[in-house]
Amino acid sequence: MSQHYPHLLSPGRIGSLELRNRIVMAAMGTNYASSDGHCTERLIAYYEARAEGGAGLLVLETSAAFWPNGASMPNTVAFSDDVFLPGLTELTRRIHKHGARIVAQLNHSGKMAQEDTAAGRPIPVPSPVSPSRSDMFKVLTAAETGHFIKAAGPDGKGPSYYEMTPAQIADTVAGFASAASRAQRAGFDGIELHAGHGYLLANFLSPYTNKRTDNYGGSAKNRARFLVEVITAVRAAAGADFPILVRLDAKEFRIEGGITPDDCVQTARLCELAGADAIDVSAYGNVGHAIAFTEAPLVHEPGGFIPFAKRVKEAVGIPVIGVGRIEPDVGDQRIAAGDFDFLALGRPLLADPELPNKLGAGKSKSVRPCIYCYICVSQIFINKPVCCAVNHNTGREHEGDIIARSNASKRILVIGGGPGGMEAARILALKGHHVSLWEKDSDLGGTARIAALAYEPNERLVHYLANAIRSLPIDIQLGKTATAENIAMHTPDHIVLATGARRVAPDIPGKQQRHVFDGDELRGVLFGNNREAIAKLHPLQRSMLWAGRLSQLLRHIGLMRQLSKLWMPIASEVVIIGGGLVGLELAEYLVERRRKVTILEPGPDLGAELSIVRRARVLHELVSHGAVIHKSVSQIEIGADTVAFELEGKAMSLPCKQVIIAMGAQPDDHLQTRLAGCEAQVHRIGDCRTVGYIDGAILDARNLVLQLAPDLG
Repeated sequence: MSQHYPHLLSPGRIGSLELRNRIVMAAMGTNYASSDGHCTERLIAYYEARAEGGAGLLVLETSAAFWPNGASMPNTVAFSDDVFLPGLTELTRRIHKHGARIVAQLNHSGKMAQEDTAAGRPIPVPSPVSPSRSDMFKVLTAAETGHFIKAAGPDGKGPSYYEMTPAQIADTVAGFASAASRAQRAGFDGIELHAGHGYLLANFLSPYTNKRTDNYGGSAKNRARFLVEVITAVRAAAGADFPILVRLDAKEFRIEGGITPDDCVQTARLCELAGADAIDVSAYGNVGHAIAFTEAPLVHEPGGFIPFAKRVKEAVGIPVIGVGRIEPDVGDQRIAAGDFDFLALGRPLLADPELPNKLGAGKSKSVRPCIYCYICVSQIFINKPVCCAVNHNTGREHEGDIIARSNASKRILVIGGGPGGMEAARILALKGHHVSLWEKDSDLGGTARIAALAYEPNERLVHYLANAIRSLPIDIQLGKTATAENIAMHTPDHIVLATGARRVAPDIPGKQQRHVFDGDELRGVLFGNNREAIAKLHPLQRSMLWAGRLSQLLRHIGLMRQLSKLWMPIASEVVIIGGGLVGLELAEYLVERRRKVTILEPGPDLGAELSIVRRARVLHELVSHGAVIHKSVSQIEIGADTVAFELEGKAMSLPCKQVIIAMGAQPDDHLQTRLAGCEAQVHRIGDCRTVGYIDGAILDARNLVLQLAPDLG
């Protein structure tokens, strides 16, 4: 047993399966399989990295037991034919060589089977499907709408359904058993039946979607009959020693008459009696509501599903897997308390596949944090491969190790200490180069520090990157402004410009007034380091900021986040011009501090730079806090205490005490221009090159290293 996280890292057992620790990689769709259902090297290398990183058990992403029928993604792993065995067998071989175990999550997506809809195949359901409205399309940009779930089908009429007969249910039961047998022959250590998240088995479990009056409907026992028959058939096909896990929804959010925790407990007991070896406790939300996806299955509230897992644990004698934004330290405590037996981690293992090994080695501070930006799952919404905002290597493991040591060390100067600059410095130093990093401010983080004020997880990334570069032989100089002269004196071989974006507010009438701030001015006010912006404030506000600056309070993001709930130099009534990422996150920050906020966006889209799921949550929260949001506005003019504009051809005006212009971010090439005659090679990354925010800057750092690889040896 490890002295670090002694309960989480202790050995565990599910049925006959011995596991080296209690960390489970949760199933997450990737779209890394081939379009014809085969495992690809990209997919295998992705899972192998998590096995090598120390996870005890991997749950393969939701896979099609009846492929192509029942697939939820264009690139879904298939288990419906022996032709898929070679790739599946290579996957399990690669996992096992690192001491991890893997189970196949077998599924039919039921009414969520978008690939059936796209192909025009009828979809099996327990009962006729009632039409429902969705507000999801309201949060999509025009560019995303065309990539979104193919809801119209080939004839433009949407999905077609058929009510399953007992004979068709029996055939499906046999199909699950056949797929499980195939998984066993491919070397999988067990299977997980996905009976949640709106998929076919869950459709039968839910009283909302199951209105049958035969033996498969009505009581909770009857609604669970289909699932119980599948468990029984899999046990008969695979034998007594082949572990069967079952994923259940403990609750269906925003679904009137849906699954309740009491239903889940009863179903879990029936699963145990049928021969299941573990229960994986999740939840589901009505996808017709954009906000629901961050209630379930991707719960935004830390530890939001723990009470559900605890209830199931109290009701059954088999292991229970807890999931739902549970940090490792909390997981360790909850396992010790007996609330569940195993901790499933999803997004944190995308951010850092080495998380289990780092925990075991006592290096928890070196774990690259998930910032819960939802870019990973949002990719699936638009049928693209999963990526991670903070880990440039996710989905690119098959490309090899980009941190392999260089044969020839070079002098590299990185200018700018934001996420892109810090990540570039980190990787280049790990490759063995002599790296210096200059940052003009007194603190590392760049504009990510402002993002961290609005959204706390961003602060974790800033601290991780800062700690990472401080642990390496990097010459870090803070408060140093780069000029052509001091750069020349440094004599670098390569210069990496990571200076961020220039923010030039558009020419809006009235923007020169004292109560109007642009993005850079607002940043300078909040952190107390822009004299010209601070000069716009009243004397008392200037004094407060000066005191905060002298006391060093303004350098601590977390403390500022808390203190700003008590006081900050922003008026009570604010108009934000610009509804992109910066404008929405700023609005989120202000409404939480009891400001009355109106957002005016000249374009047709809101938060295009935010991932779909995060955007949906932000917009919902803003509206629920009373913020007013208008898009496609024109003719904006700022007055002394009002802002005038046109909306749908109608002239409008609203009162305000403060205006913040959150627009005008442009790539910054001013330093590159001044370095035109420099002998060193000059490179731009991040917002300095093209405005892409945190995820764009992190990826740019990786791409730069790949680009430089031939030159740097």
